This record gives sequence, C-alpha cells and structure tokens, in this order.
Amino acid sequence: MSISHITTIARLELTQRLRSVGWYVLLGVFGVVLLGVTVLAFAVYAWGDSVGAGVYSIVVNMVLLLVVLVSPTLSGNAINGDRDAATLAAVQVTAATTGDIMLGKLLAAIATGGAFLVVALPFLAFSLVGGGADALVLLISLLVLVVEIVIVAAIGVGLSGLIARPLFSVAATYLVVAGLVIGTLIAFSLGGMAVRTETTTYSRPYDARGEVICDRWDESTSESPRFDLVWWVLAANPFVVLADATPTEFTDDGYPVDLFGQIKLGVRTAQQPPSELRWDDCVPMYLQQENPMPTPRETIESTVPSWFVGLGVQLVLAGGLFAGAWARTRTPAKRLPPGTRIA
Repeated sequence: MSISHITTIARLELTQRLRSVGWYVLLGVFGVVLLGVTVLAFAVYAWGDSVGAGVYSIVVNMVLLLVVLVSPTLSGNAINGDRDAATLAAVQVTAATTGDIMLGKLLAAIATGGAFLVVALPFLAFSLVGGGADALVLLISLLVLVVEIVIVAAIGVGLSGLIARPLFSVAATYLVVAGLVIGTLIAFSLGGMAVRTETTTYSRPYDARGEVICDRWDESTSESPRFDLVWWVLAANPFVVLADATPTEFTDDGYPVDLFGQIKLGVRTAQQPPSELRWDDCVPMYLQQENPMPTPRETIESTVPSWFVGLGVQLVLAGGLFAGAWARTRTPAKRLPPGTRIA
C-alpha cells in the first residue's frame, strides 16, 4: 500500500462529489438547521449557569444525527458505484492495490462525514460563550464523534463492496445504521415490556372523613416492566455511546447540566430493577429517610458504564463489513455477481 495512492484515490472521490452543486446545498441547509437548533438550545438552557455546556451537547448530537442520516448516501455506493460505471476496473489495473482503493474510498467517506463537523465548528465555538463547558468534555465528545463518523463510513464502504447494486447497498447501509439508532430503542422497549415482575406498593389508608390512618398499611401489587434485563441492548446505540463515554457535569443538586448527562442518566436508570414503593402520608416527605430516592449523580455513579462494549460491537460490525468488501474487491476475482460490469 502507498500513502500517495490512497490520497490520490480519496482526492478523486472527493472531486467527483464536490463537483455537484447539491453537495454545497446540503451543507448550506445543514448550517441553517444548526443555526436554528443553536438559537433554540440557548433558549432551552437559558435558566441555568451552564448554558454553554447544554448548547454544546445539543449541537454535537445534532451533528451525529446528520451524519447517520446523510453518510449512508455518500458512502453506500463508493465501490459498486464505480464498478457500475465501469471506472473501478480502470483503477484496478494501475499500480494502486486493493488496500489503496479501499482505504482511499474510506478516507473520502470519512472526509464527507467530517465536512458536517467542520460546518458545525463555528456553532460549537459560539456555544462556549454561554460558559460552563469543561475542556475534558469537549475533547472526549469530539473524539467519540469522529470515531462514530469513521464507523458509519466504514459500514457504508463495506456494504458497497459486498453488494453488487448501488441502490441496494445504500438501502442496506441505512438499514444497518437504523438498526443501531432506532432498532436498539425498539428492542429495548419491547424487551422490557415483554418481561414483567410484580412489585408491591405500601401506603397509608384514609377513613371516611378523609383523615389518614397511621397505625396500619394498605398493600397493593402491580406488574412492572424489567428494563434492567435488556438495558444492554442500548449499548450499541451511537448516541448512547457518545453520551456514556462523555464525562458528566452536575449541578449542586446532582442533576446533569447537558444532554450527554441526561441520556446517560436514562440508560443508567434502566439498569436498576424495580423495587417496592412506600408512601407514608403520616410523615412529612422531607422526613422520610427510610428509602430516600437517589439523586441522578448517585444513580450514575452507582451503575455500570457500557460505552466501550457498544463501541466494540460497532467496530466489529464495521470492521467485518469492511474486511469482506476488501476480499470481494481483490483482483484477480475468482467469482463475480451476475451482471457485474468489468470494464
């Protein structure tokens, strides 16, 4: 493999895309959307002392959303699109190896996904004006975002090498990405609701005059979903990986200050099994210390992080597809799908 060959192929791929006016229109629309989201985010977090941290987290998640929505279209036909246009064979007979072609295509796909991050940089910088953002949060969140861009690009390039038809490979890329983003949420919701357990609630009864009776308890049972048994499904979700890997900042009351922490809190809360509830109207709420509710900070600190497992699943998936496409693109080819153009 040669660095010069890889960069040349990536440059040719980007030149073809940059020649299209639609690409610049897409980036312009993305910039307008980010502008609106940033303004609304400032309005949402205007009540707190960490406005910048909250706005920054929303913009980063918005960039990731656009990447998973648009990147499959740009990377899902990287190889079979050239094969269909009979330009891949012309490259394969040059000094460029299969590795040069694959890595060049991947580099171009990463660059197109990274273009959305470049457009978002002014909005990310502007969000810091509100204050409250931590340097470690900025560094890790951007690093994870870049890794997710690479993973989505590798999935698209891999499927474009494994599937003969560009239309089908783009659709398959969307299905795989949708499975990670939406499918994990559906599996988590249905799995948790399908498995239920009985929980007991204790409360003080009231007499006919509406006064609480403090010498006995009423007991009732109900079925509660067991999300704690299926929470691990969410680990592969790109947004969960981003939120769970990013360090969480808290208010003085122990509540997350940004969207990263709120997503993390939701996933970590799902790890806790349902427990009995006790409502004692004979004792003021602030004096009920028997089973105090944990703060969000205590919940996050007492549960298990899962981002490295989810990231590992994504890397194995993307790496497997990319390796399969590498083997499929290698020349001389032993077998080709019916109808494949050679030159």
